[in-house]
Amino acid sequence: MTARADIEAITNRIRERSRESREAYLGRIAGAAGKTANRAVLSCGNLAHGFAVCSPAEKIALGGNRVPNLGIVTSYNDMLSAHQPFETFPQLIKQAAKEAGGIAQVAGGVPAMCDGVTQGQPGMELSLFSRDVIAMAAAIGLSHNMFDAAVYLGVCDKIVPGLLIAALTFGHLPAVFIPAGPMPSGIPNDEKAKVRQLYAEGKVGRAELLEAESKSYHGPGTCTFYGTANSNQMLMEIMGLHTPGASFVNPNTPLRDALTREAARRALAITQLGNAYTPVGAMIDERSIVNGVVGLHATGGSTNHTIHLIAMAAAAGIRLTWQDISELSDAVPLLARVYPNGLADVNHFHAAGGMGFLIRELLDAGLLHEDVRTVWGEGLRPYAVEAKLGADGQVVREAAPRESGDAKVLAPAATPFQPTGGLKVLNGNLGHAVIKTSAVKPERRIVEAPAKVFASQQALNDAFKAGELTGDFVAVVRFQGPKANGMPELHKLTTVLGILQDRGQHVALVTDGRMSGASGKVPAAIHVTPEALEGGAIGRIHEGDVIRLDAEAGSLEVLVTADELARRTPAPADLSEGEHGFGRELFAGLRHMAGRADHGASVFAG
Repeated sequence: MTARADIEAITNRIRERSRESREAYLGRIAGAAGKTANRAVLSCGNLAHGFAVCSPAEKIALGGNRVPNLGIVTSYNDMLSAHQPFETFPQLIKQAAKEAGGIAQVAGGVPAMCDGVTQGQPGMELSLFSRDVIAMAAAIGLSHNMFDAAVYLGVCDKIVPGLLIAALTFGHLPAVFIPAGPMPSGIPNDEKAKVRQLYAEGKVGRAELLEAESKSYHGPGTCTFYGTANSNQMLMEIMGLHTPGASFVNPNTPLRDALTREAARRALAITQLGNAYTPVGAMIDERSIVNGVVGLHATGGSTNHTIHLIAMAAAAGIRLTWQDISELSDAVPLLARVYPNGLADVNHFHAAGGMGFLIRELLDAGLLHEDVRTVWGEGLRPYAVEAKLGADGQVVREAAPRESGDAKVLAPAATPFQPTGGLKVLNGNLGHAVIKTSAVKPERRIVEAPAKVFASQQALNDAFKAGELTGDFVAVVRFQGPKANGMPELHKLTTVLGILQDRGQHVALVTDGRMSGASGKVPAAIHVTPEALEGGAIGRIHEGDVIRLDAEAGSLEVLVTADELARRTPAPADLSEGEHGFGRELFAGLRHMAGRADHGASVFAG
């Protein structure tokens, strides 16, 4: 089944725009495939170092270039719940590789930071750039040229985008992404949010807040709300980089382990040494990228991916724009209600039919490109399934259910929760911005009010505590862009602005920073580009200027004349406080090199 005409038209536009860069990229990976994917190019000294710890039989096999060698790139650490399960994965993968007649080695580790730990802290200013550091770290592991394919162990916010950028840079190698899965459900996310709000209002203490947070984040696996981490897993499956049905199976279960072993075997089956060679750089094309964007809209996914998807696509020579993302949002209905876009968590989504149901519905509606390549083979239809554990301990798959298991969580394409996706691009005299509307009530999507201007989220929170945030207003928080301070998420604003909105005030946020993947009910124009530090108009807003944010029309304006705005001197930036401490001084060069948010906020050229 082919994609609908409007989806095809946007895809063709991306293809035409990307023609030159994509052809150059494919030429590079074809050249790399001719020179690598074997160890014969290594000198005897090179090879001896590369297999020094292998068994005698493995050395003979690797030396003769007779069996595939699988590189494992892991983001394991035992502090972060989402990545702690990866501790056992390398041994599972090595054993599965051995049973399949191959070999597996850990190629290298990459850093994995948790935005949940660093929200509102100085370390958050390293978060976005950790994506590009992860890509470089993975490249170092793969640079040894010992591998015929690679598997990537990663889950959370910047880790998966960084790993995919690395995988596409080594695009001549097949790549399979292996998730760890979400933790089991704790207290409902809306209950946790209520306690946060009570704490911000001084109605409960720190002990009650910590108890609620600990009951929500309580064990191994990803957080259960639908933020960037779980949006990552959706993307990897709908883009064909997971094995079918792998995304949302809980850690430390027999099915999770069986899926991990299966993924290792599949990676070995698609190397250049076999008959199903599937280099990831050729596999991921414009259709795959569009499928990822469609999935993001259909599930009300993270705003962070309006940055990450552009950077990931660019790694494959594909030029994706915010306009493409916005037009796809207009074409794609919202089929999932998962917190913060609903009350359910990802475990409820999975139980209601999950990715298999979602992919089947989108395929049948002509909203996805079915004729793509995946790590599983040709076409996306084999992903319209549920993965289960067979009697022999292997993975078996059944067709996804024809009806949703919970109509409040997962809807068919014929009766969606809303006719369009949850993301929209805003344009106007303040530049370009992104807004997530899927959790914003329709009556809250247009705000026209005076500006209250802040240089940090702490300054806004201090104003709240001082009782200064009265009446209707638009909070302008600037000097939060990539070049200014690494574009941290301003998640601590969510609770404060939510309290004010619940009190009946009409409030909104305008910022050149990011919000969390869990951003929700308050209208927020984020990723404002150009950022204040680059002379963007957000730096010329004065206290009391009337700002109009219209998420329905897609506009963002400060209501002053063009002449007045041009005459104004940009506000001075005092960034000295963020130049040192918590490693921020080591990232000064990255801040200097960072591109614009609408270009992926990447430190890599082009």
